[in-house]
Amino acid sequence: MQNDKGIFLKGVLGGAVLAALLGLLLALFVAYTGAYNIAASQDHSPFVRWLFSTTMQNSVAARADELEAPTEFSEAQIAAGAEHYKAMCQHCHAGPGVERAEWAQGLLPQPPHLVEEAAHWQPNEVFWLVKHGVRMSAMPAFGETHKDAELWDIAAFVKQLPGMTASEYAALGQQTGTHKH
Repeated sequence: MQNDKGIFLKGVLGGAVLAALLGLLLALFVAYTGAYNIAASQDHSPFVRWLFSTTMQNSVAARADELEAPTEFSEAQIAAGAEHYKAMCQHCHAGPGVERAEWAQGLLPQPPHLVEEAAHWQPNEVFWLVKHGVRMSAMPAFGETHKDAELWDIAAFVKQLPGMTASEYAALGQQTGTHKH
């Protein structure tokens, strides 16, 4: 009986090693032949879209979990975040009553429309995304150019986007006019 178990385990281990080698060979084949079309004018296959989306969501959740978000955000933080958002984010992510910039229509993956999507993210996750960006998505990392307090302001504002009216959106971020890029 013990011998059968050993043979079975060796067979499973050998199968796993063989599968890993075949996967590596397939990846190398795709990479070196250009078999996968990387053009931004053609969407990913459903599997690749799922793979990228799931990986991104789980990666952000795992890393943002270490961050402690403020328990609440002030109106001043939300207003400051609105100013930053309108200057840096609106052209890709739109806003209530405001469409993406025309050139952003050509991005793939398409940046999420945060009026709907922000409800699915926690404040610490929004902060992490704004600070570190997302590779191969056109989402830049603003951590090198902005202080953490400014990034928390953006997170505070983004979390207010779901349910915000176009007139509320238009009124926010217009108070100081000091944001420069």
